[in-house]
Amino acid sequence: MILSILDQSQICEGRTASQALAETTRLAQLADKLGFERYWVSEHHASHSLAHSSPEVLIAHLAASTQRIRVGSGGVMLPHYSAYKVAENFRLLEALHPGRIDVGLGRAPGGMPLSTRALQEGRYSDIDRYPEQIDDLYAYLHDSLPPGHRFAGLHASPSIPTAPDIWLLGSSLGTAQIAARKGAKYAYAQFFGVPGSEDAIHYYKENFRPSEMNQEPRALAAVMVICADTEEEASRLATSTDLFFLSLEQGRMLDRFPSVETAESYPYTDYDLERIRSVRQRRIIGTPKQVRNRLLNMQEQFGIDEFMVVTMVHDFEARQKSYRLLAEAFGL
Repeated sequence: MILSILDQSQICEGRTASQALAETTRLAQLADKLGFERYWVSEHHASHSLAHSSPEVLIAHLAASTQRIRVGSGGVMLPHYSAYKVAENFRLLEALHPGRIDVGLGRAPGGMPLSTRALQEGRYSDIDRYPEQIDDLYAYLHDSLPPGHRFAGLHASPSIPTAPDIWLLGSSLGTAQIAARKGAKYAYAQFFGVPGSEDAIHYYKENFRPSEMNQEPRALAAVMVICADTEEEASRLATSTDLFFLSLEQGRMLDRFPSVETAESYPYTDYDLERIRSVRQRRIIGTPKQVRNRLLNMQEQFGIDEFMVVTMVHDFEARQKSYRLLAEAFGL
């Protein structure tokens, strides 16, 4: 079992963005020591409750603060940007930390329409160009632009002998189709809970076409995990996540990630409680033994090569403990 971490640096109630980023650094260092494979950070814009707006900047800091673990983006929202600029950013990161950098790519906006307009001000962006942007990025990273390319001869600096790994991130069949067609690595965001997306990894593996990127398919699933000594404690810690994602589903981004006390005192409607019960079925919440069994079952059911674990709880010590218990359960 290969285990990794996806961190969104939630800014918890009663704490600041600086404190959230300090916690991210401490968690990356813990993951490095515990034996997790990689540590990815996300891209979110105009958010009061999530601290990641520039994963490239944070990757540089985290890679410099750790020794072994791979560090990457989960992900860079490529349609906002020039593939050339993304290539230069990640080539520089790879030059600083050879063999330790991943570039995870997404095509979602990572924010509300207003932030998207601001990010793309003065330029035309077409999400349908996303597959072409992936090709361009790979070519820049590997100095392999074809002769007939519109920027043939262009070099992405610095010139280095290695390249970061490219992963395509998605929560639906669409990205699985692109990844299979291009022979890219695929990261399935299971914790998003998109209905009908469960067959995405099966589709990807069955339709994978070997390419310059990869000769064999490689898939990971990002899953929400909260692990504690008892099932009751894990469930209690999860109430913060319940309220945070319920509010997001209802179109309300909270200013801070709520505490357990705030979540427990919230005036839920019967419909809210039913939504929480429904969504929890996709999350893995419980003791180390329960979590281990659920992950092993998912691995067998979907043919997953690696799990990327998202653990969003208010108490930082409890969050670290969740990852420690998970590492111990799998003997990392």
